[in-house]
Amino acid sequence: MTGKERREQILRLLHDARTPITGAELASRFGVSRQVVVQDIALLRAKGAGILATPQGYTAVAGHEPDVHRSVIAVRHDRAGTADELMALVDRGLRVVDTIVEHPLYGEQRGLLMIETRDDVAEFMRRMEETKAPLLSSLTDGVHLHTVEARRPEAIQRAIDELRRLGILLTEGDDAAGAAGPSTVSPGH
Repeated sequence: MTGKERREQILRLLHDARTPITGAELASRFGVSRQVVVQDIALLRAKGAGILATPQGYTAVAGHEPDVHRSVIAVRHDRAGTADELMALVDRGLRVVDTIVEHPLYGEQRGLLMIETRDDVAEFMRRMEETKAPLLSSLTDGVHLHTVEARRPEAIQRAIDELRRLGILLTEGDDAAGAAGPSTVSPGH
């Protein structure tokens, strides 16, 4: 199999998969090293293929989803509040797409999460403890944004209400300078 054929098959697999596929899984499937897969993904991206590298593996970027509602929610909590925050979101049917912080030197910094189930939260928390890696929000004293998605806008509102109840939702009245309150983007955008 040529590299071009392998890349075509990788792209097809990613488009057909319902969940992300790790680089190790792709390497094993095609009998190549993980570094070859990383290179293949880079070449596919350079040609315009919509591929995201998430913590769970590679996934093809979904096309236009008219029934998906998106919102950006501003929160503030310490490391210990991470599980409560994520559970509050996924338990109300939301997908947590990313986390965003405003770095004083580099500007907006975004980390893809793609968390949508309790199992995803548990895996994130396991990796967080195992790696001891600092959260992006440690750069901003716990202030960060999440892009979230849901099939129904009322699910987003229920999640916002729960974050407010937990005391971690930032709103315009909070003291954090420049923190934006929740904002909803129209469906499919």
